[in-house]
Amino acid sequence: MKSVFITGTDTGVGKTTVTALLGRYLADKGYKAATQKWIETGCREKLEGTPAAPYRFRVPCSPHLASGIEKRSIDPDKIVKSFRSLAGKNDFVIVEGIGGALVPFNEKDLVIDIAVRLKLPVLVVAQNKLGAINHTLLTVEALRKRKLNIMGIIFNDIKGEDSRIARDNPSIIRSLTAERVLGILPWTKDWEKLYGSFCNIGDKILSGFIDAATLYKPKSYKLRERP
Repeated sequence: MKSVFITGTDTGVGKTTVTALLGRYLADKGYKAATQKWIETGCREKLEGTPAAPYRFRVPCSPHLASGIEKRSIDPDKIVKSFRSLAGKNDFVIVEGIGGALVPFNEKDLVIDIAVRLKLPVLVVAQNKLGAINHTLLTVEALRKRKLNIMGIIFNDIKGEDSRIARDNPSIIRSLTAERVLGILPWTKDWEKLYGSFCNIGDKILSGFIDAATLYKPKSYKLRERP
């Protein structure tokens, strides 16, 4: 079994889309893949308690606040147990984070702490817009501090963004971090076209799982120094 934690540089950057695309890609390759979201907020239906959705809250806000409003605490042990239940039944488990990398689920713990506990490699999803440089660099630094293996960064184009900014973001992020930019997804409402664009990214992600020993070994990171 192999797994990955998908985090974003912010909320609404396309994590759900990337999670769905990767799940479909792996299924098309013949693998049994499960998707999981440990904590969801802004849900109309409760439907929690299953391995795919351990916690769901109605209020659309940070998990720590939703938990407090509904007076239901979030137990990380329950999340770990649900993850391991899926892991025992599938070739891949794709975990979608909530919001950005440093989202709290109580007054002292972050969702990313659970990924650290499970030693999950991470995919970073960034919206390809003005401000993406700062958000992505902060996310990379937060993940490196926790010694999480960063598999790569995926950029999601948005409608109407300045093409000069959209072209530069992946380039400067690659230069400053030396992290792997896996690709850029175009803005489109055509799901099949989007999936076609994703397949090359999926190939790169799948190739990263071949050497599991390397994938799960924490590395010592340092942002490149400016000349």
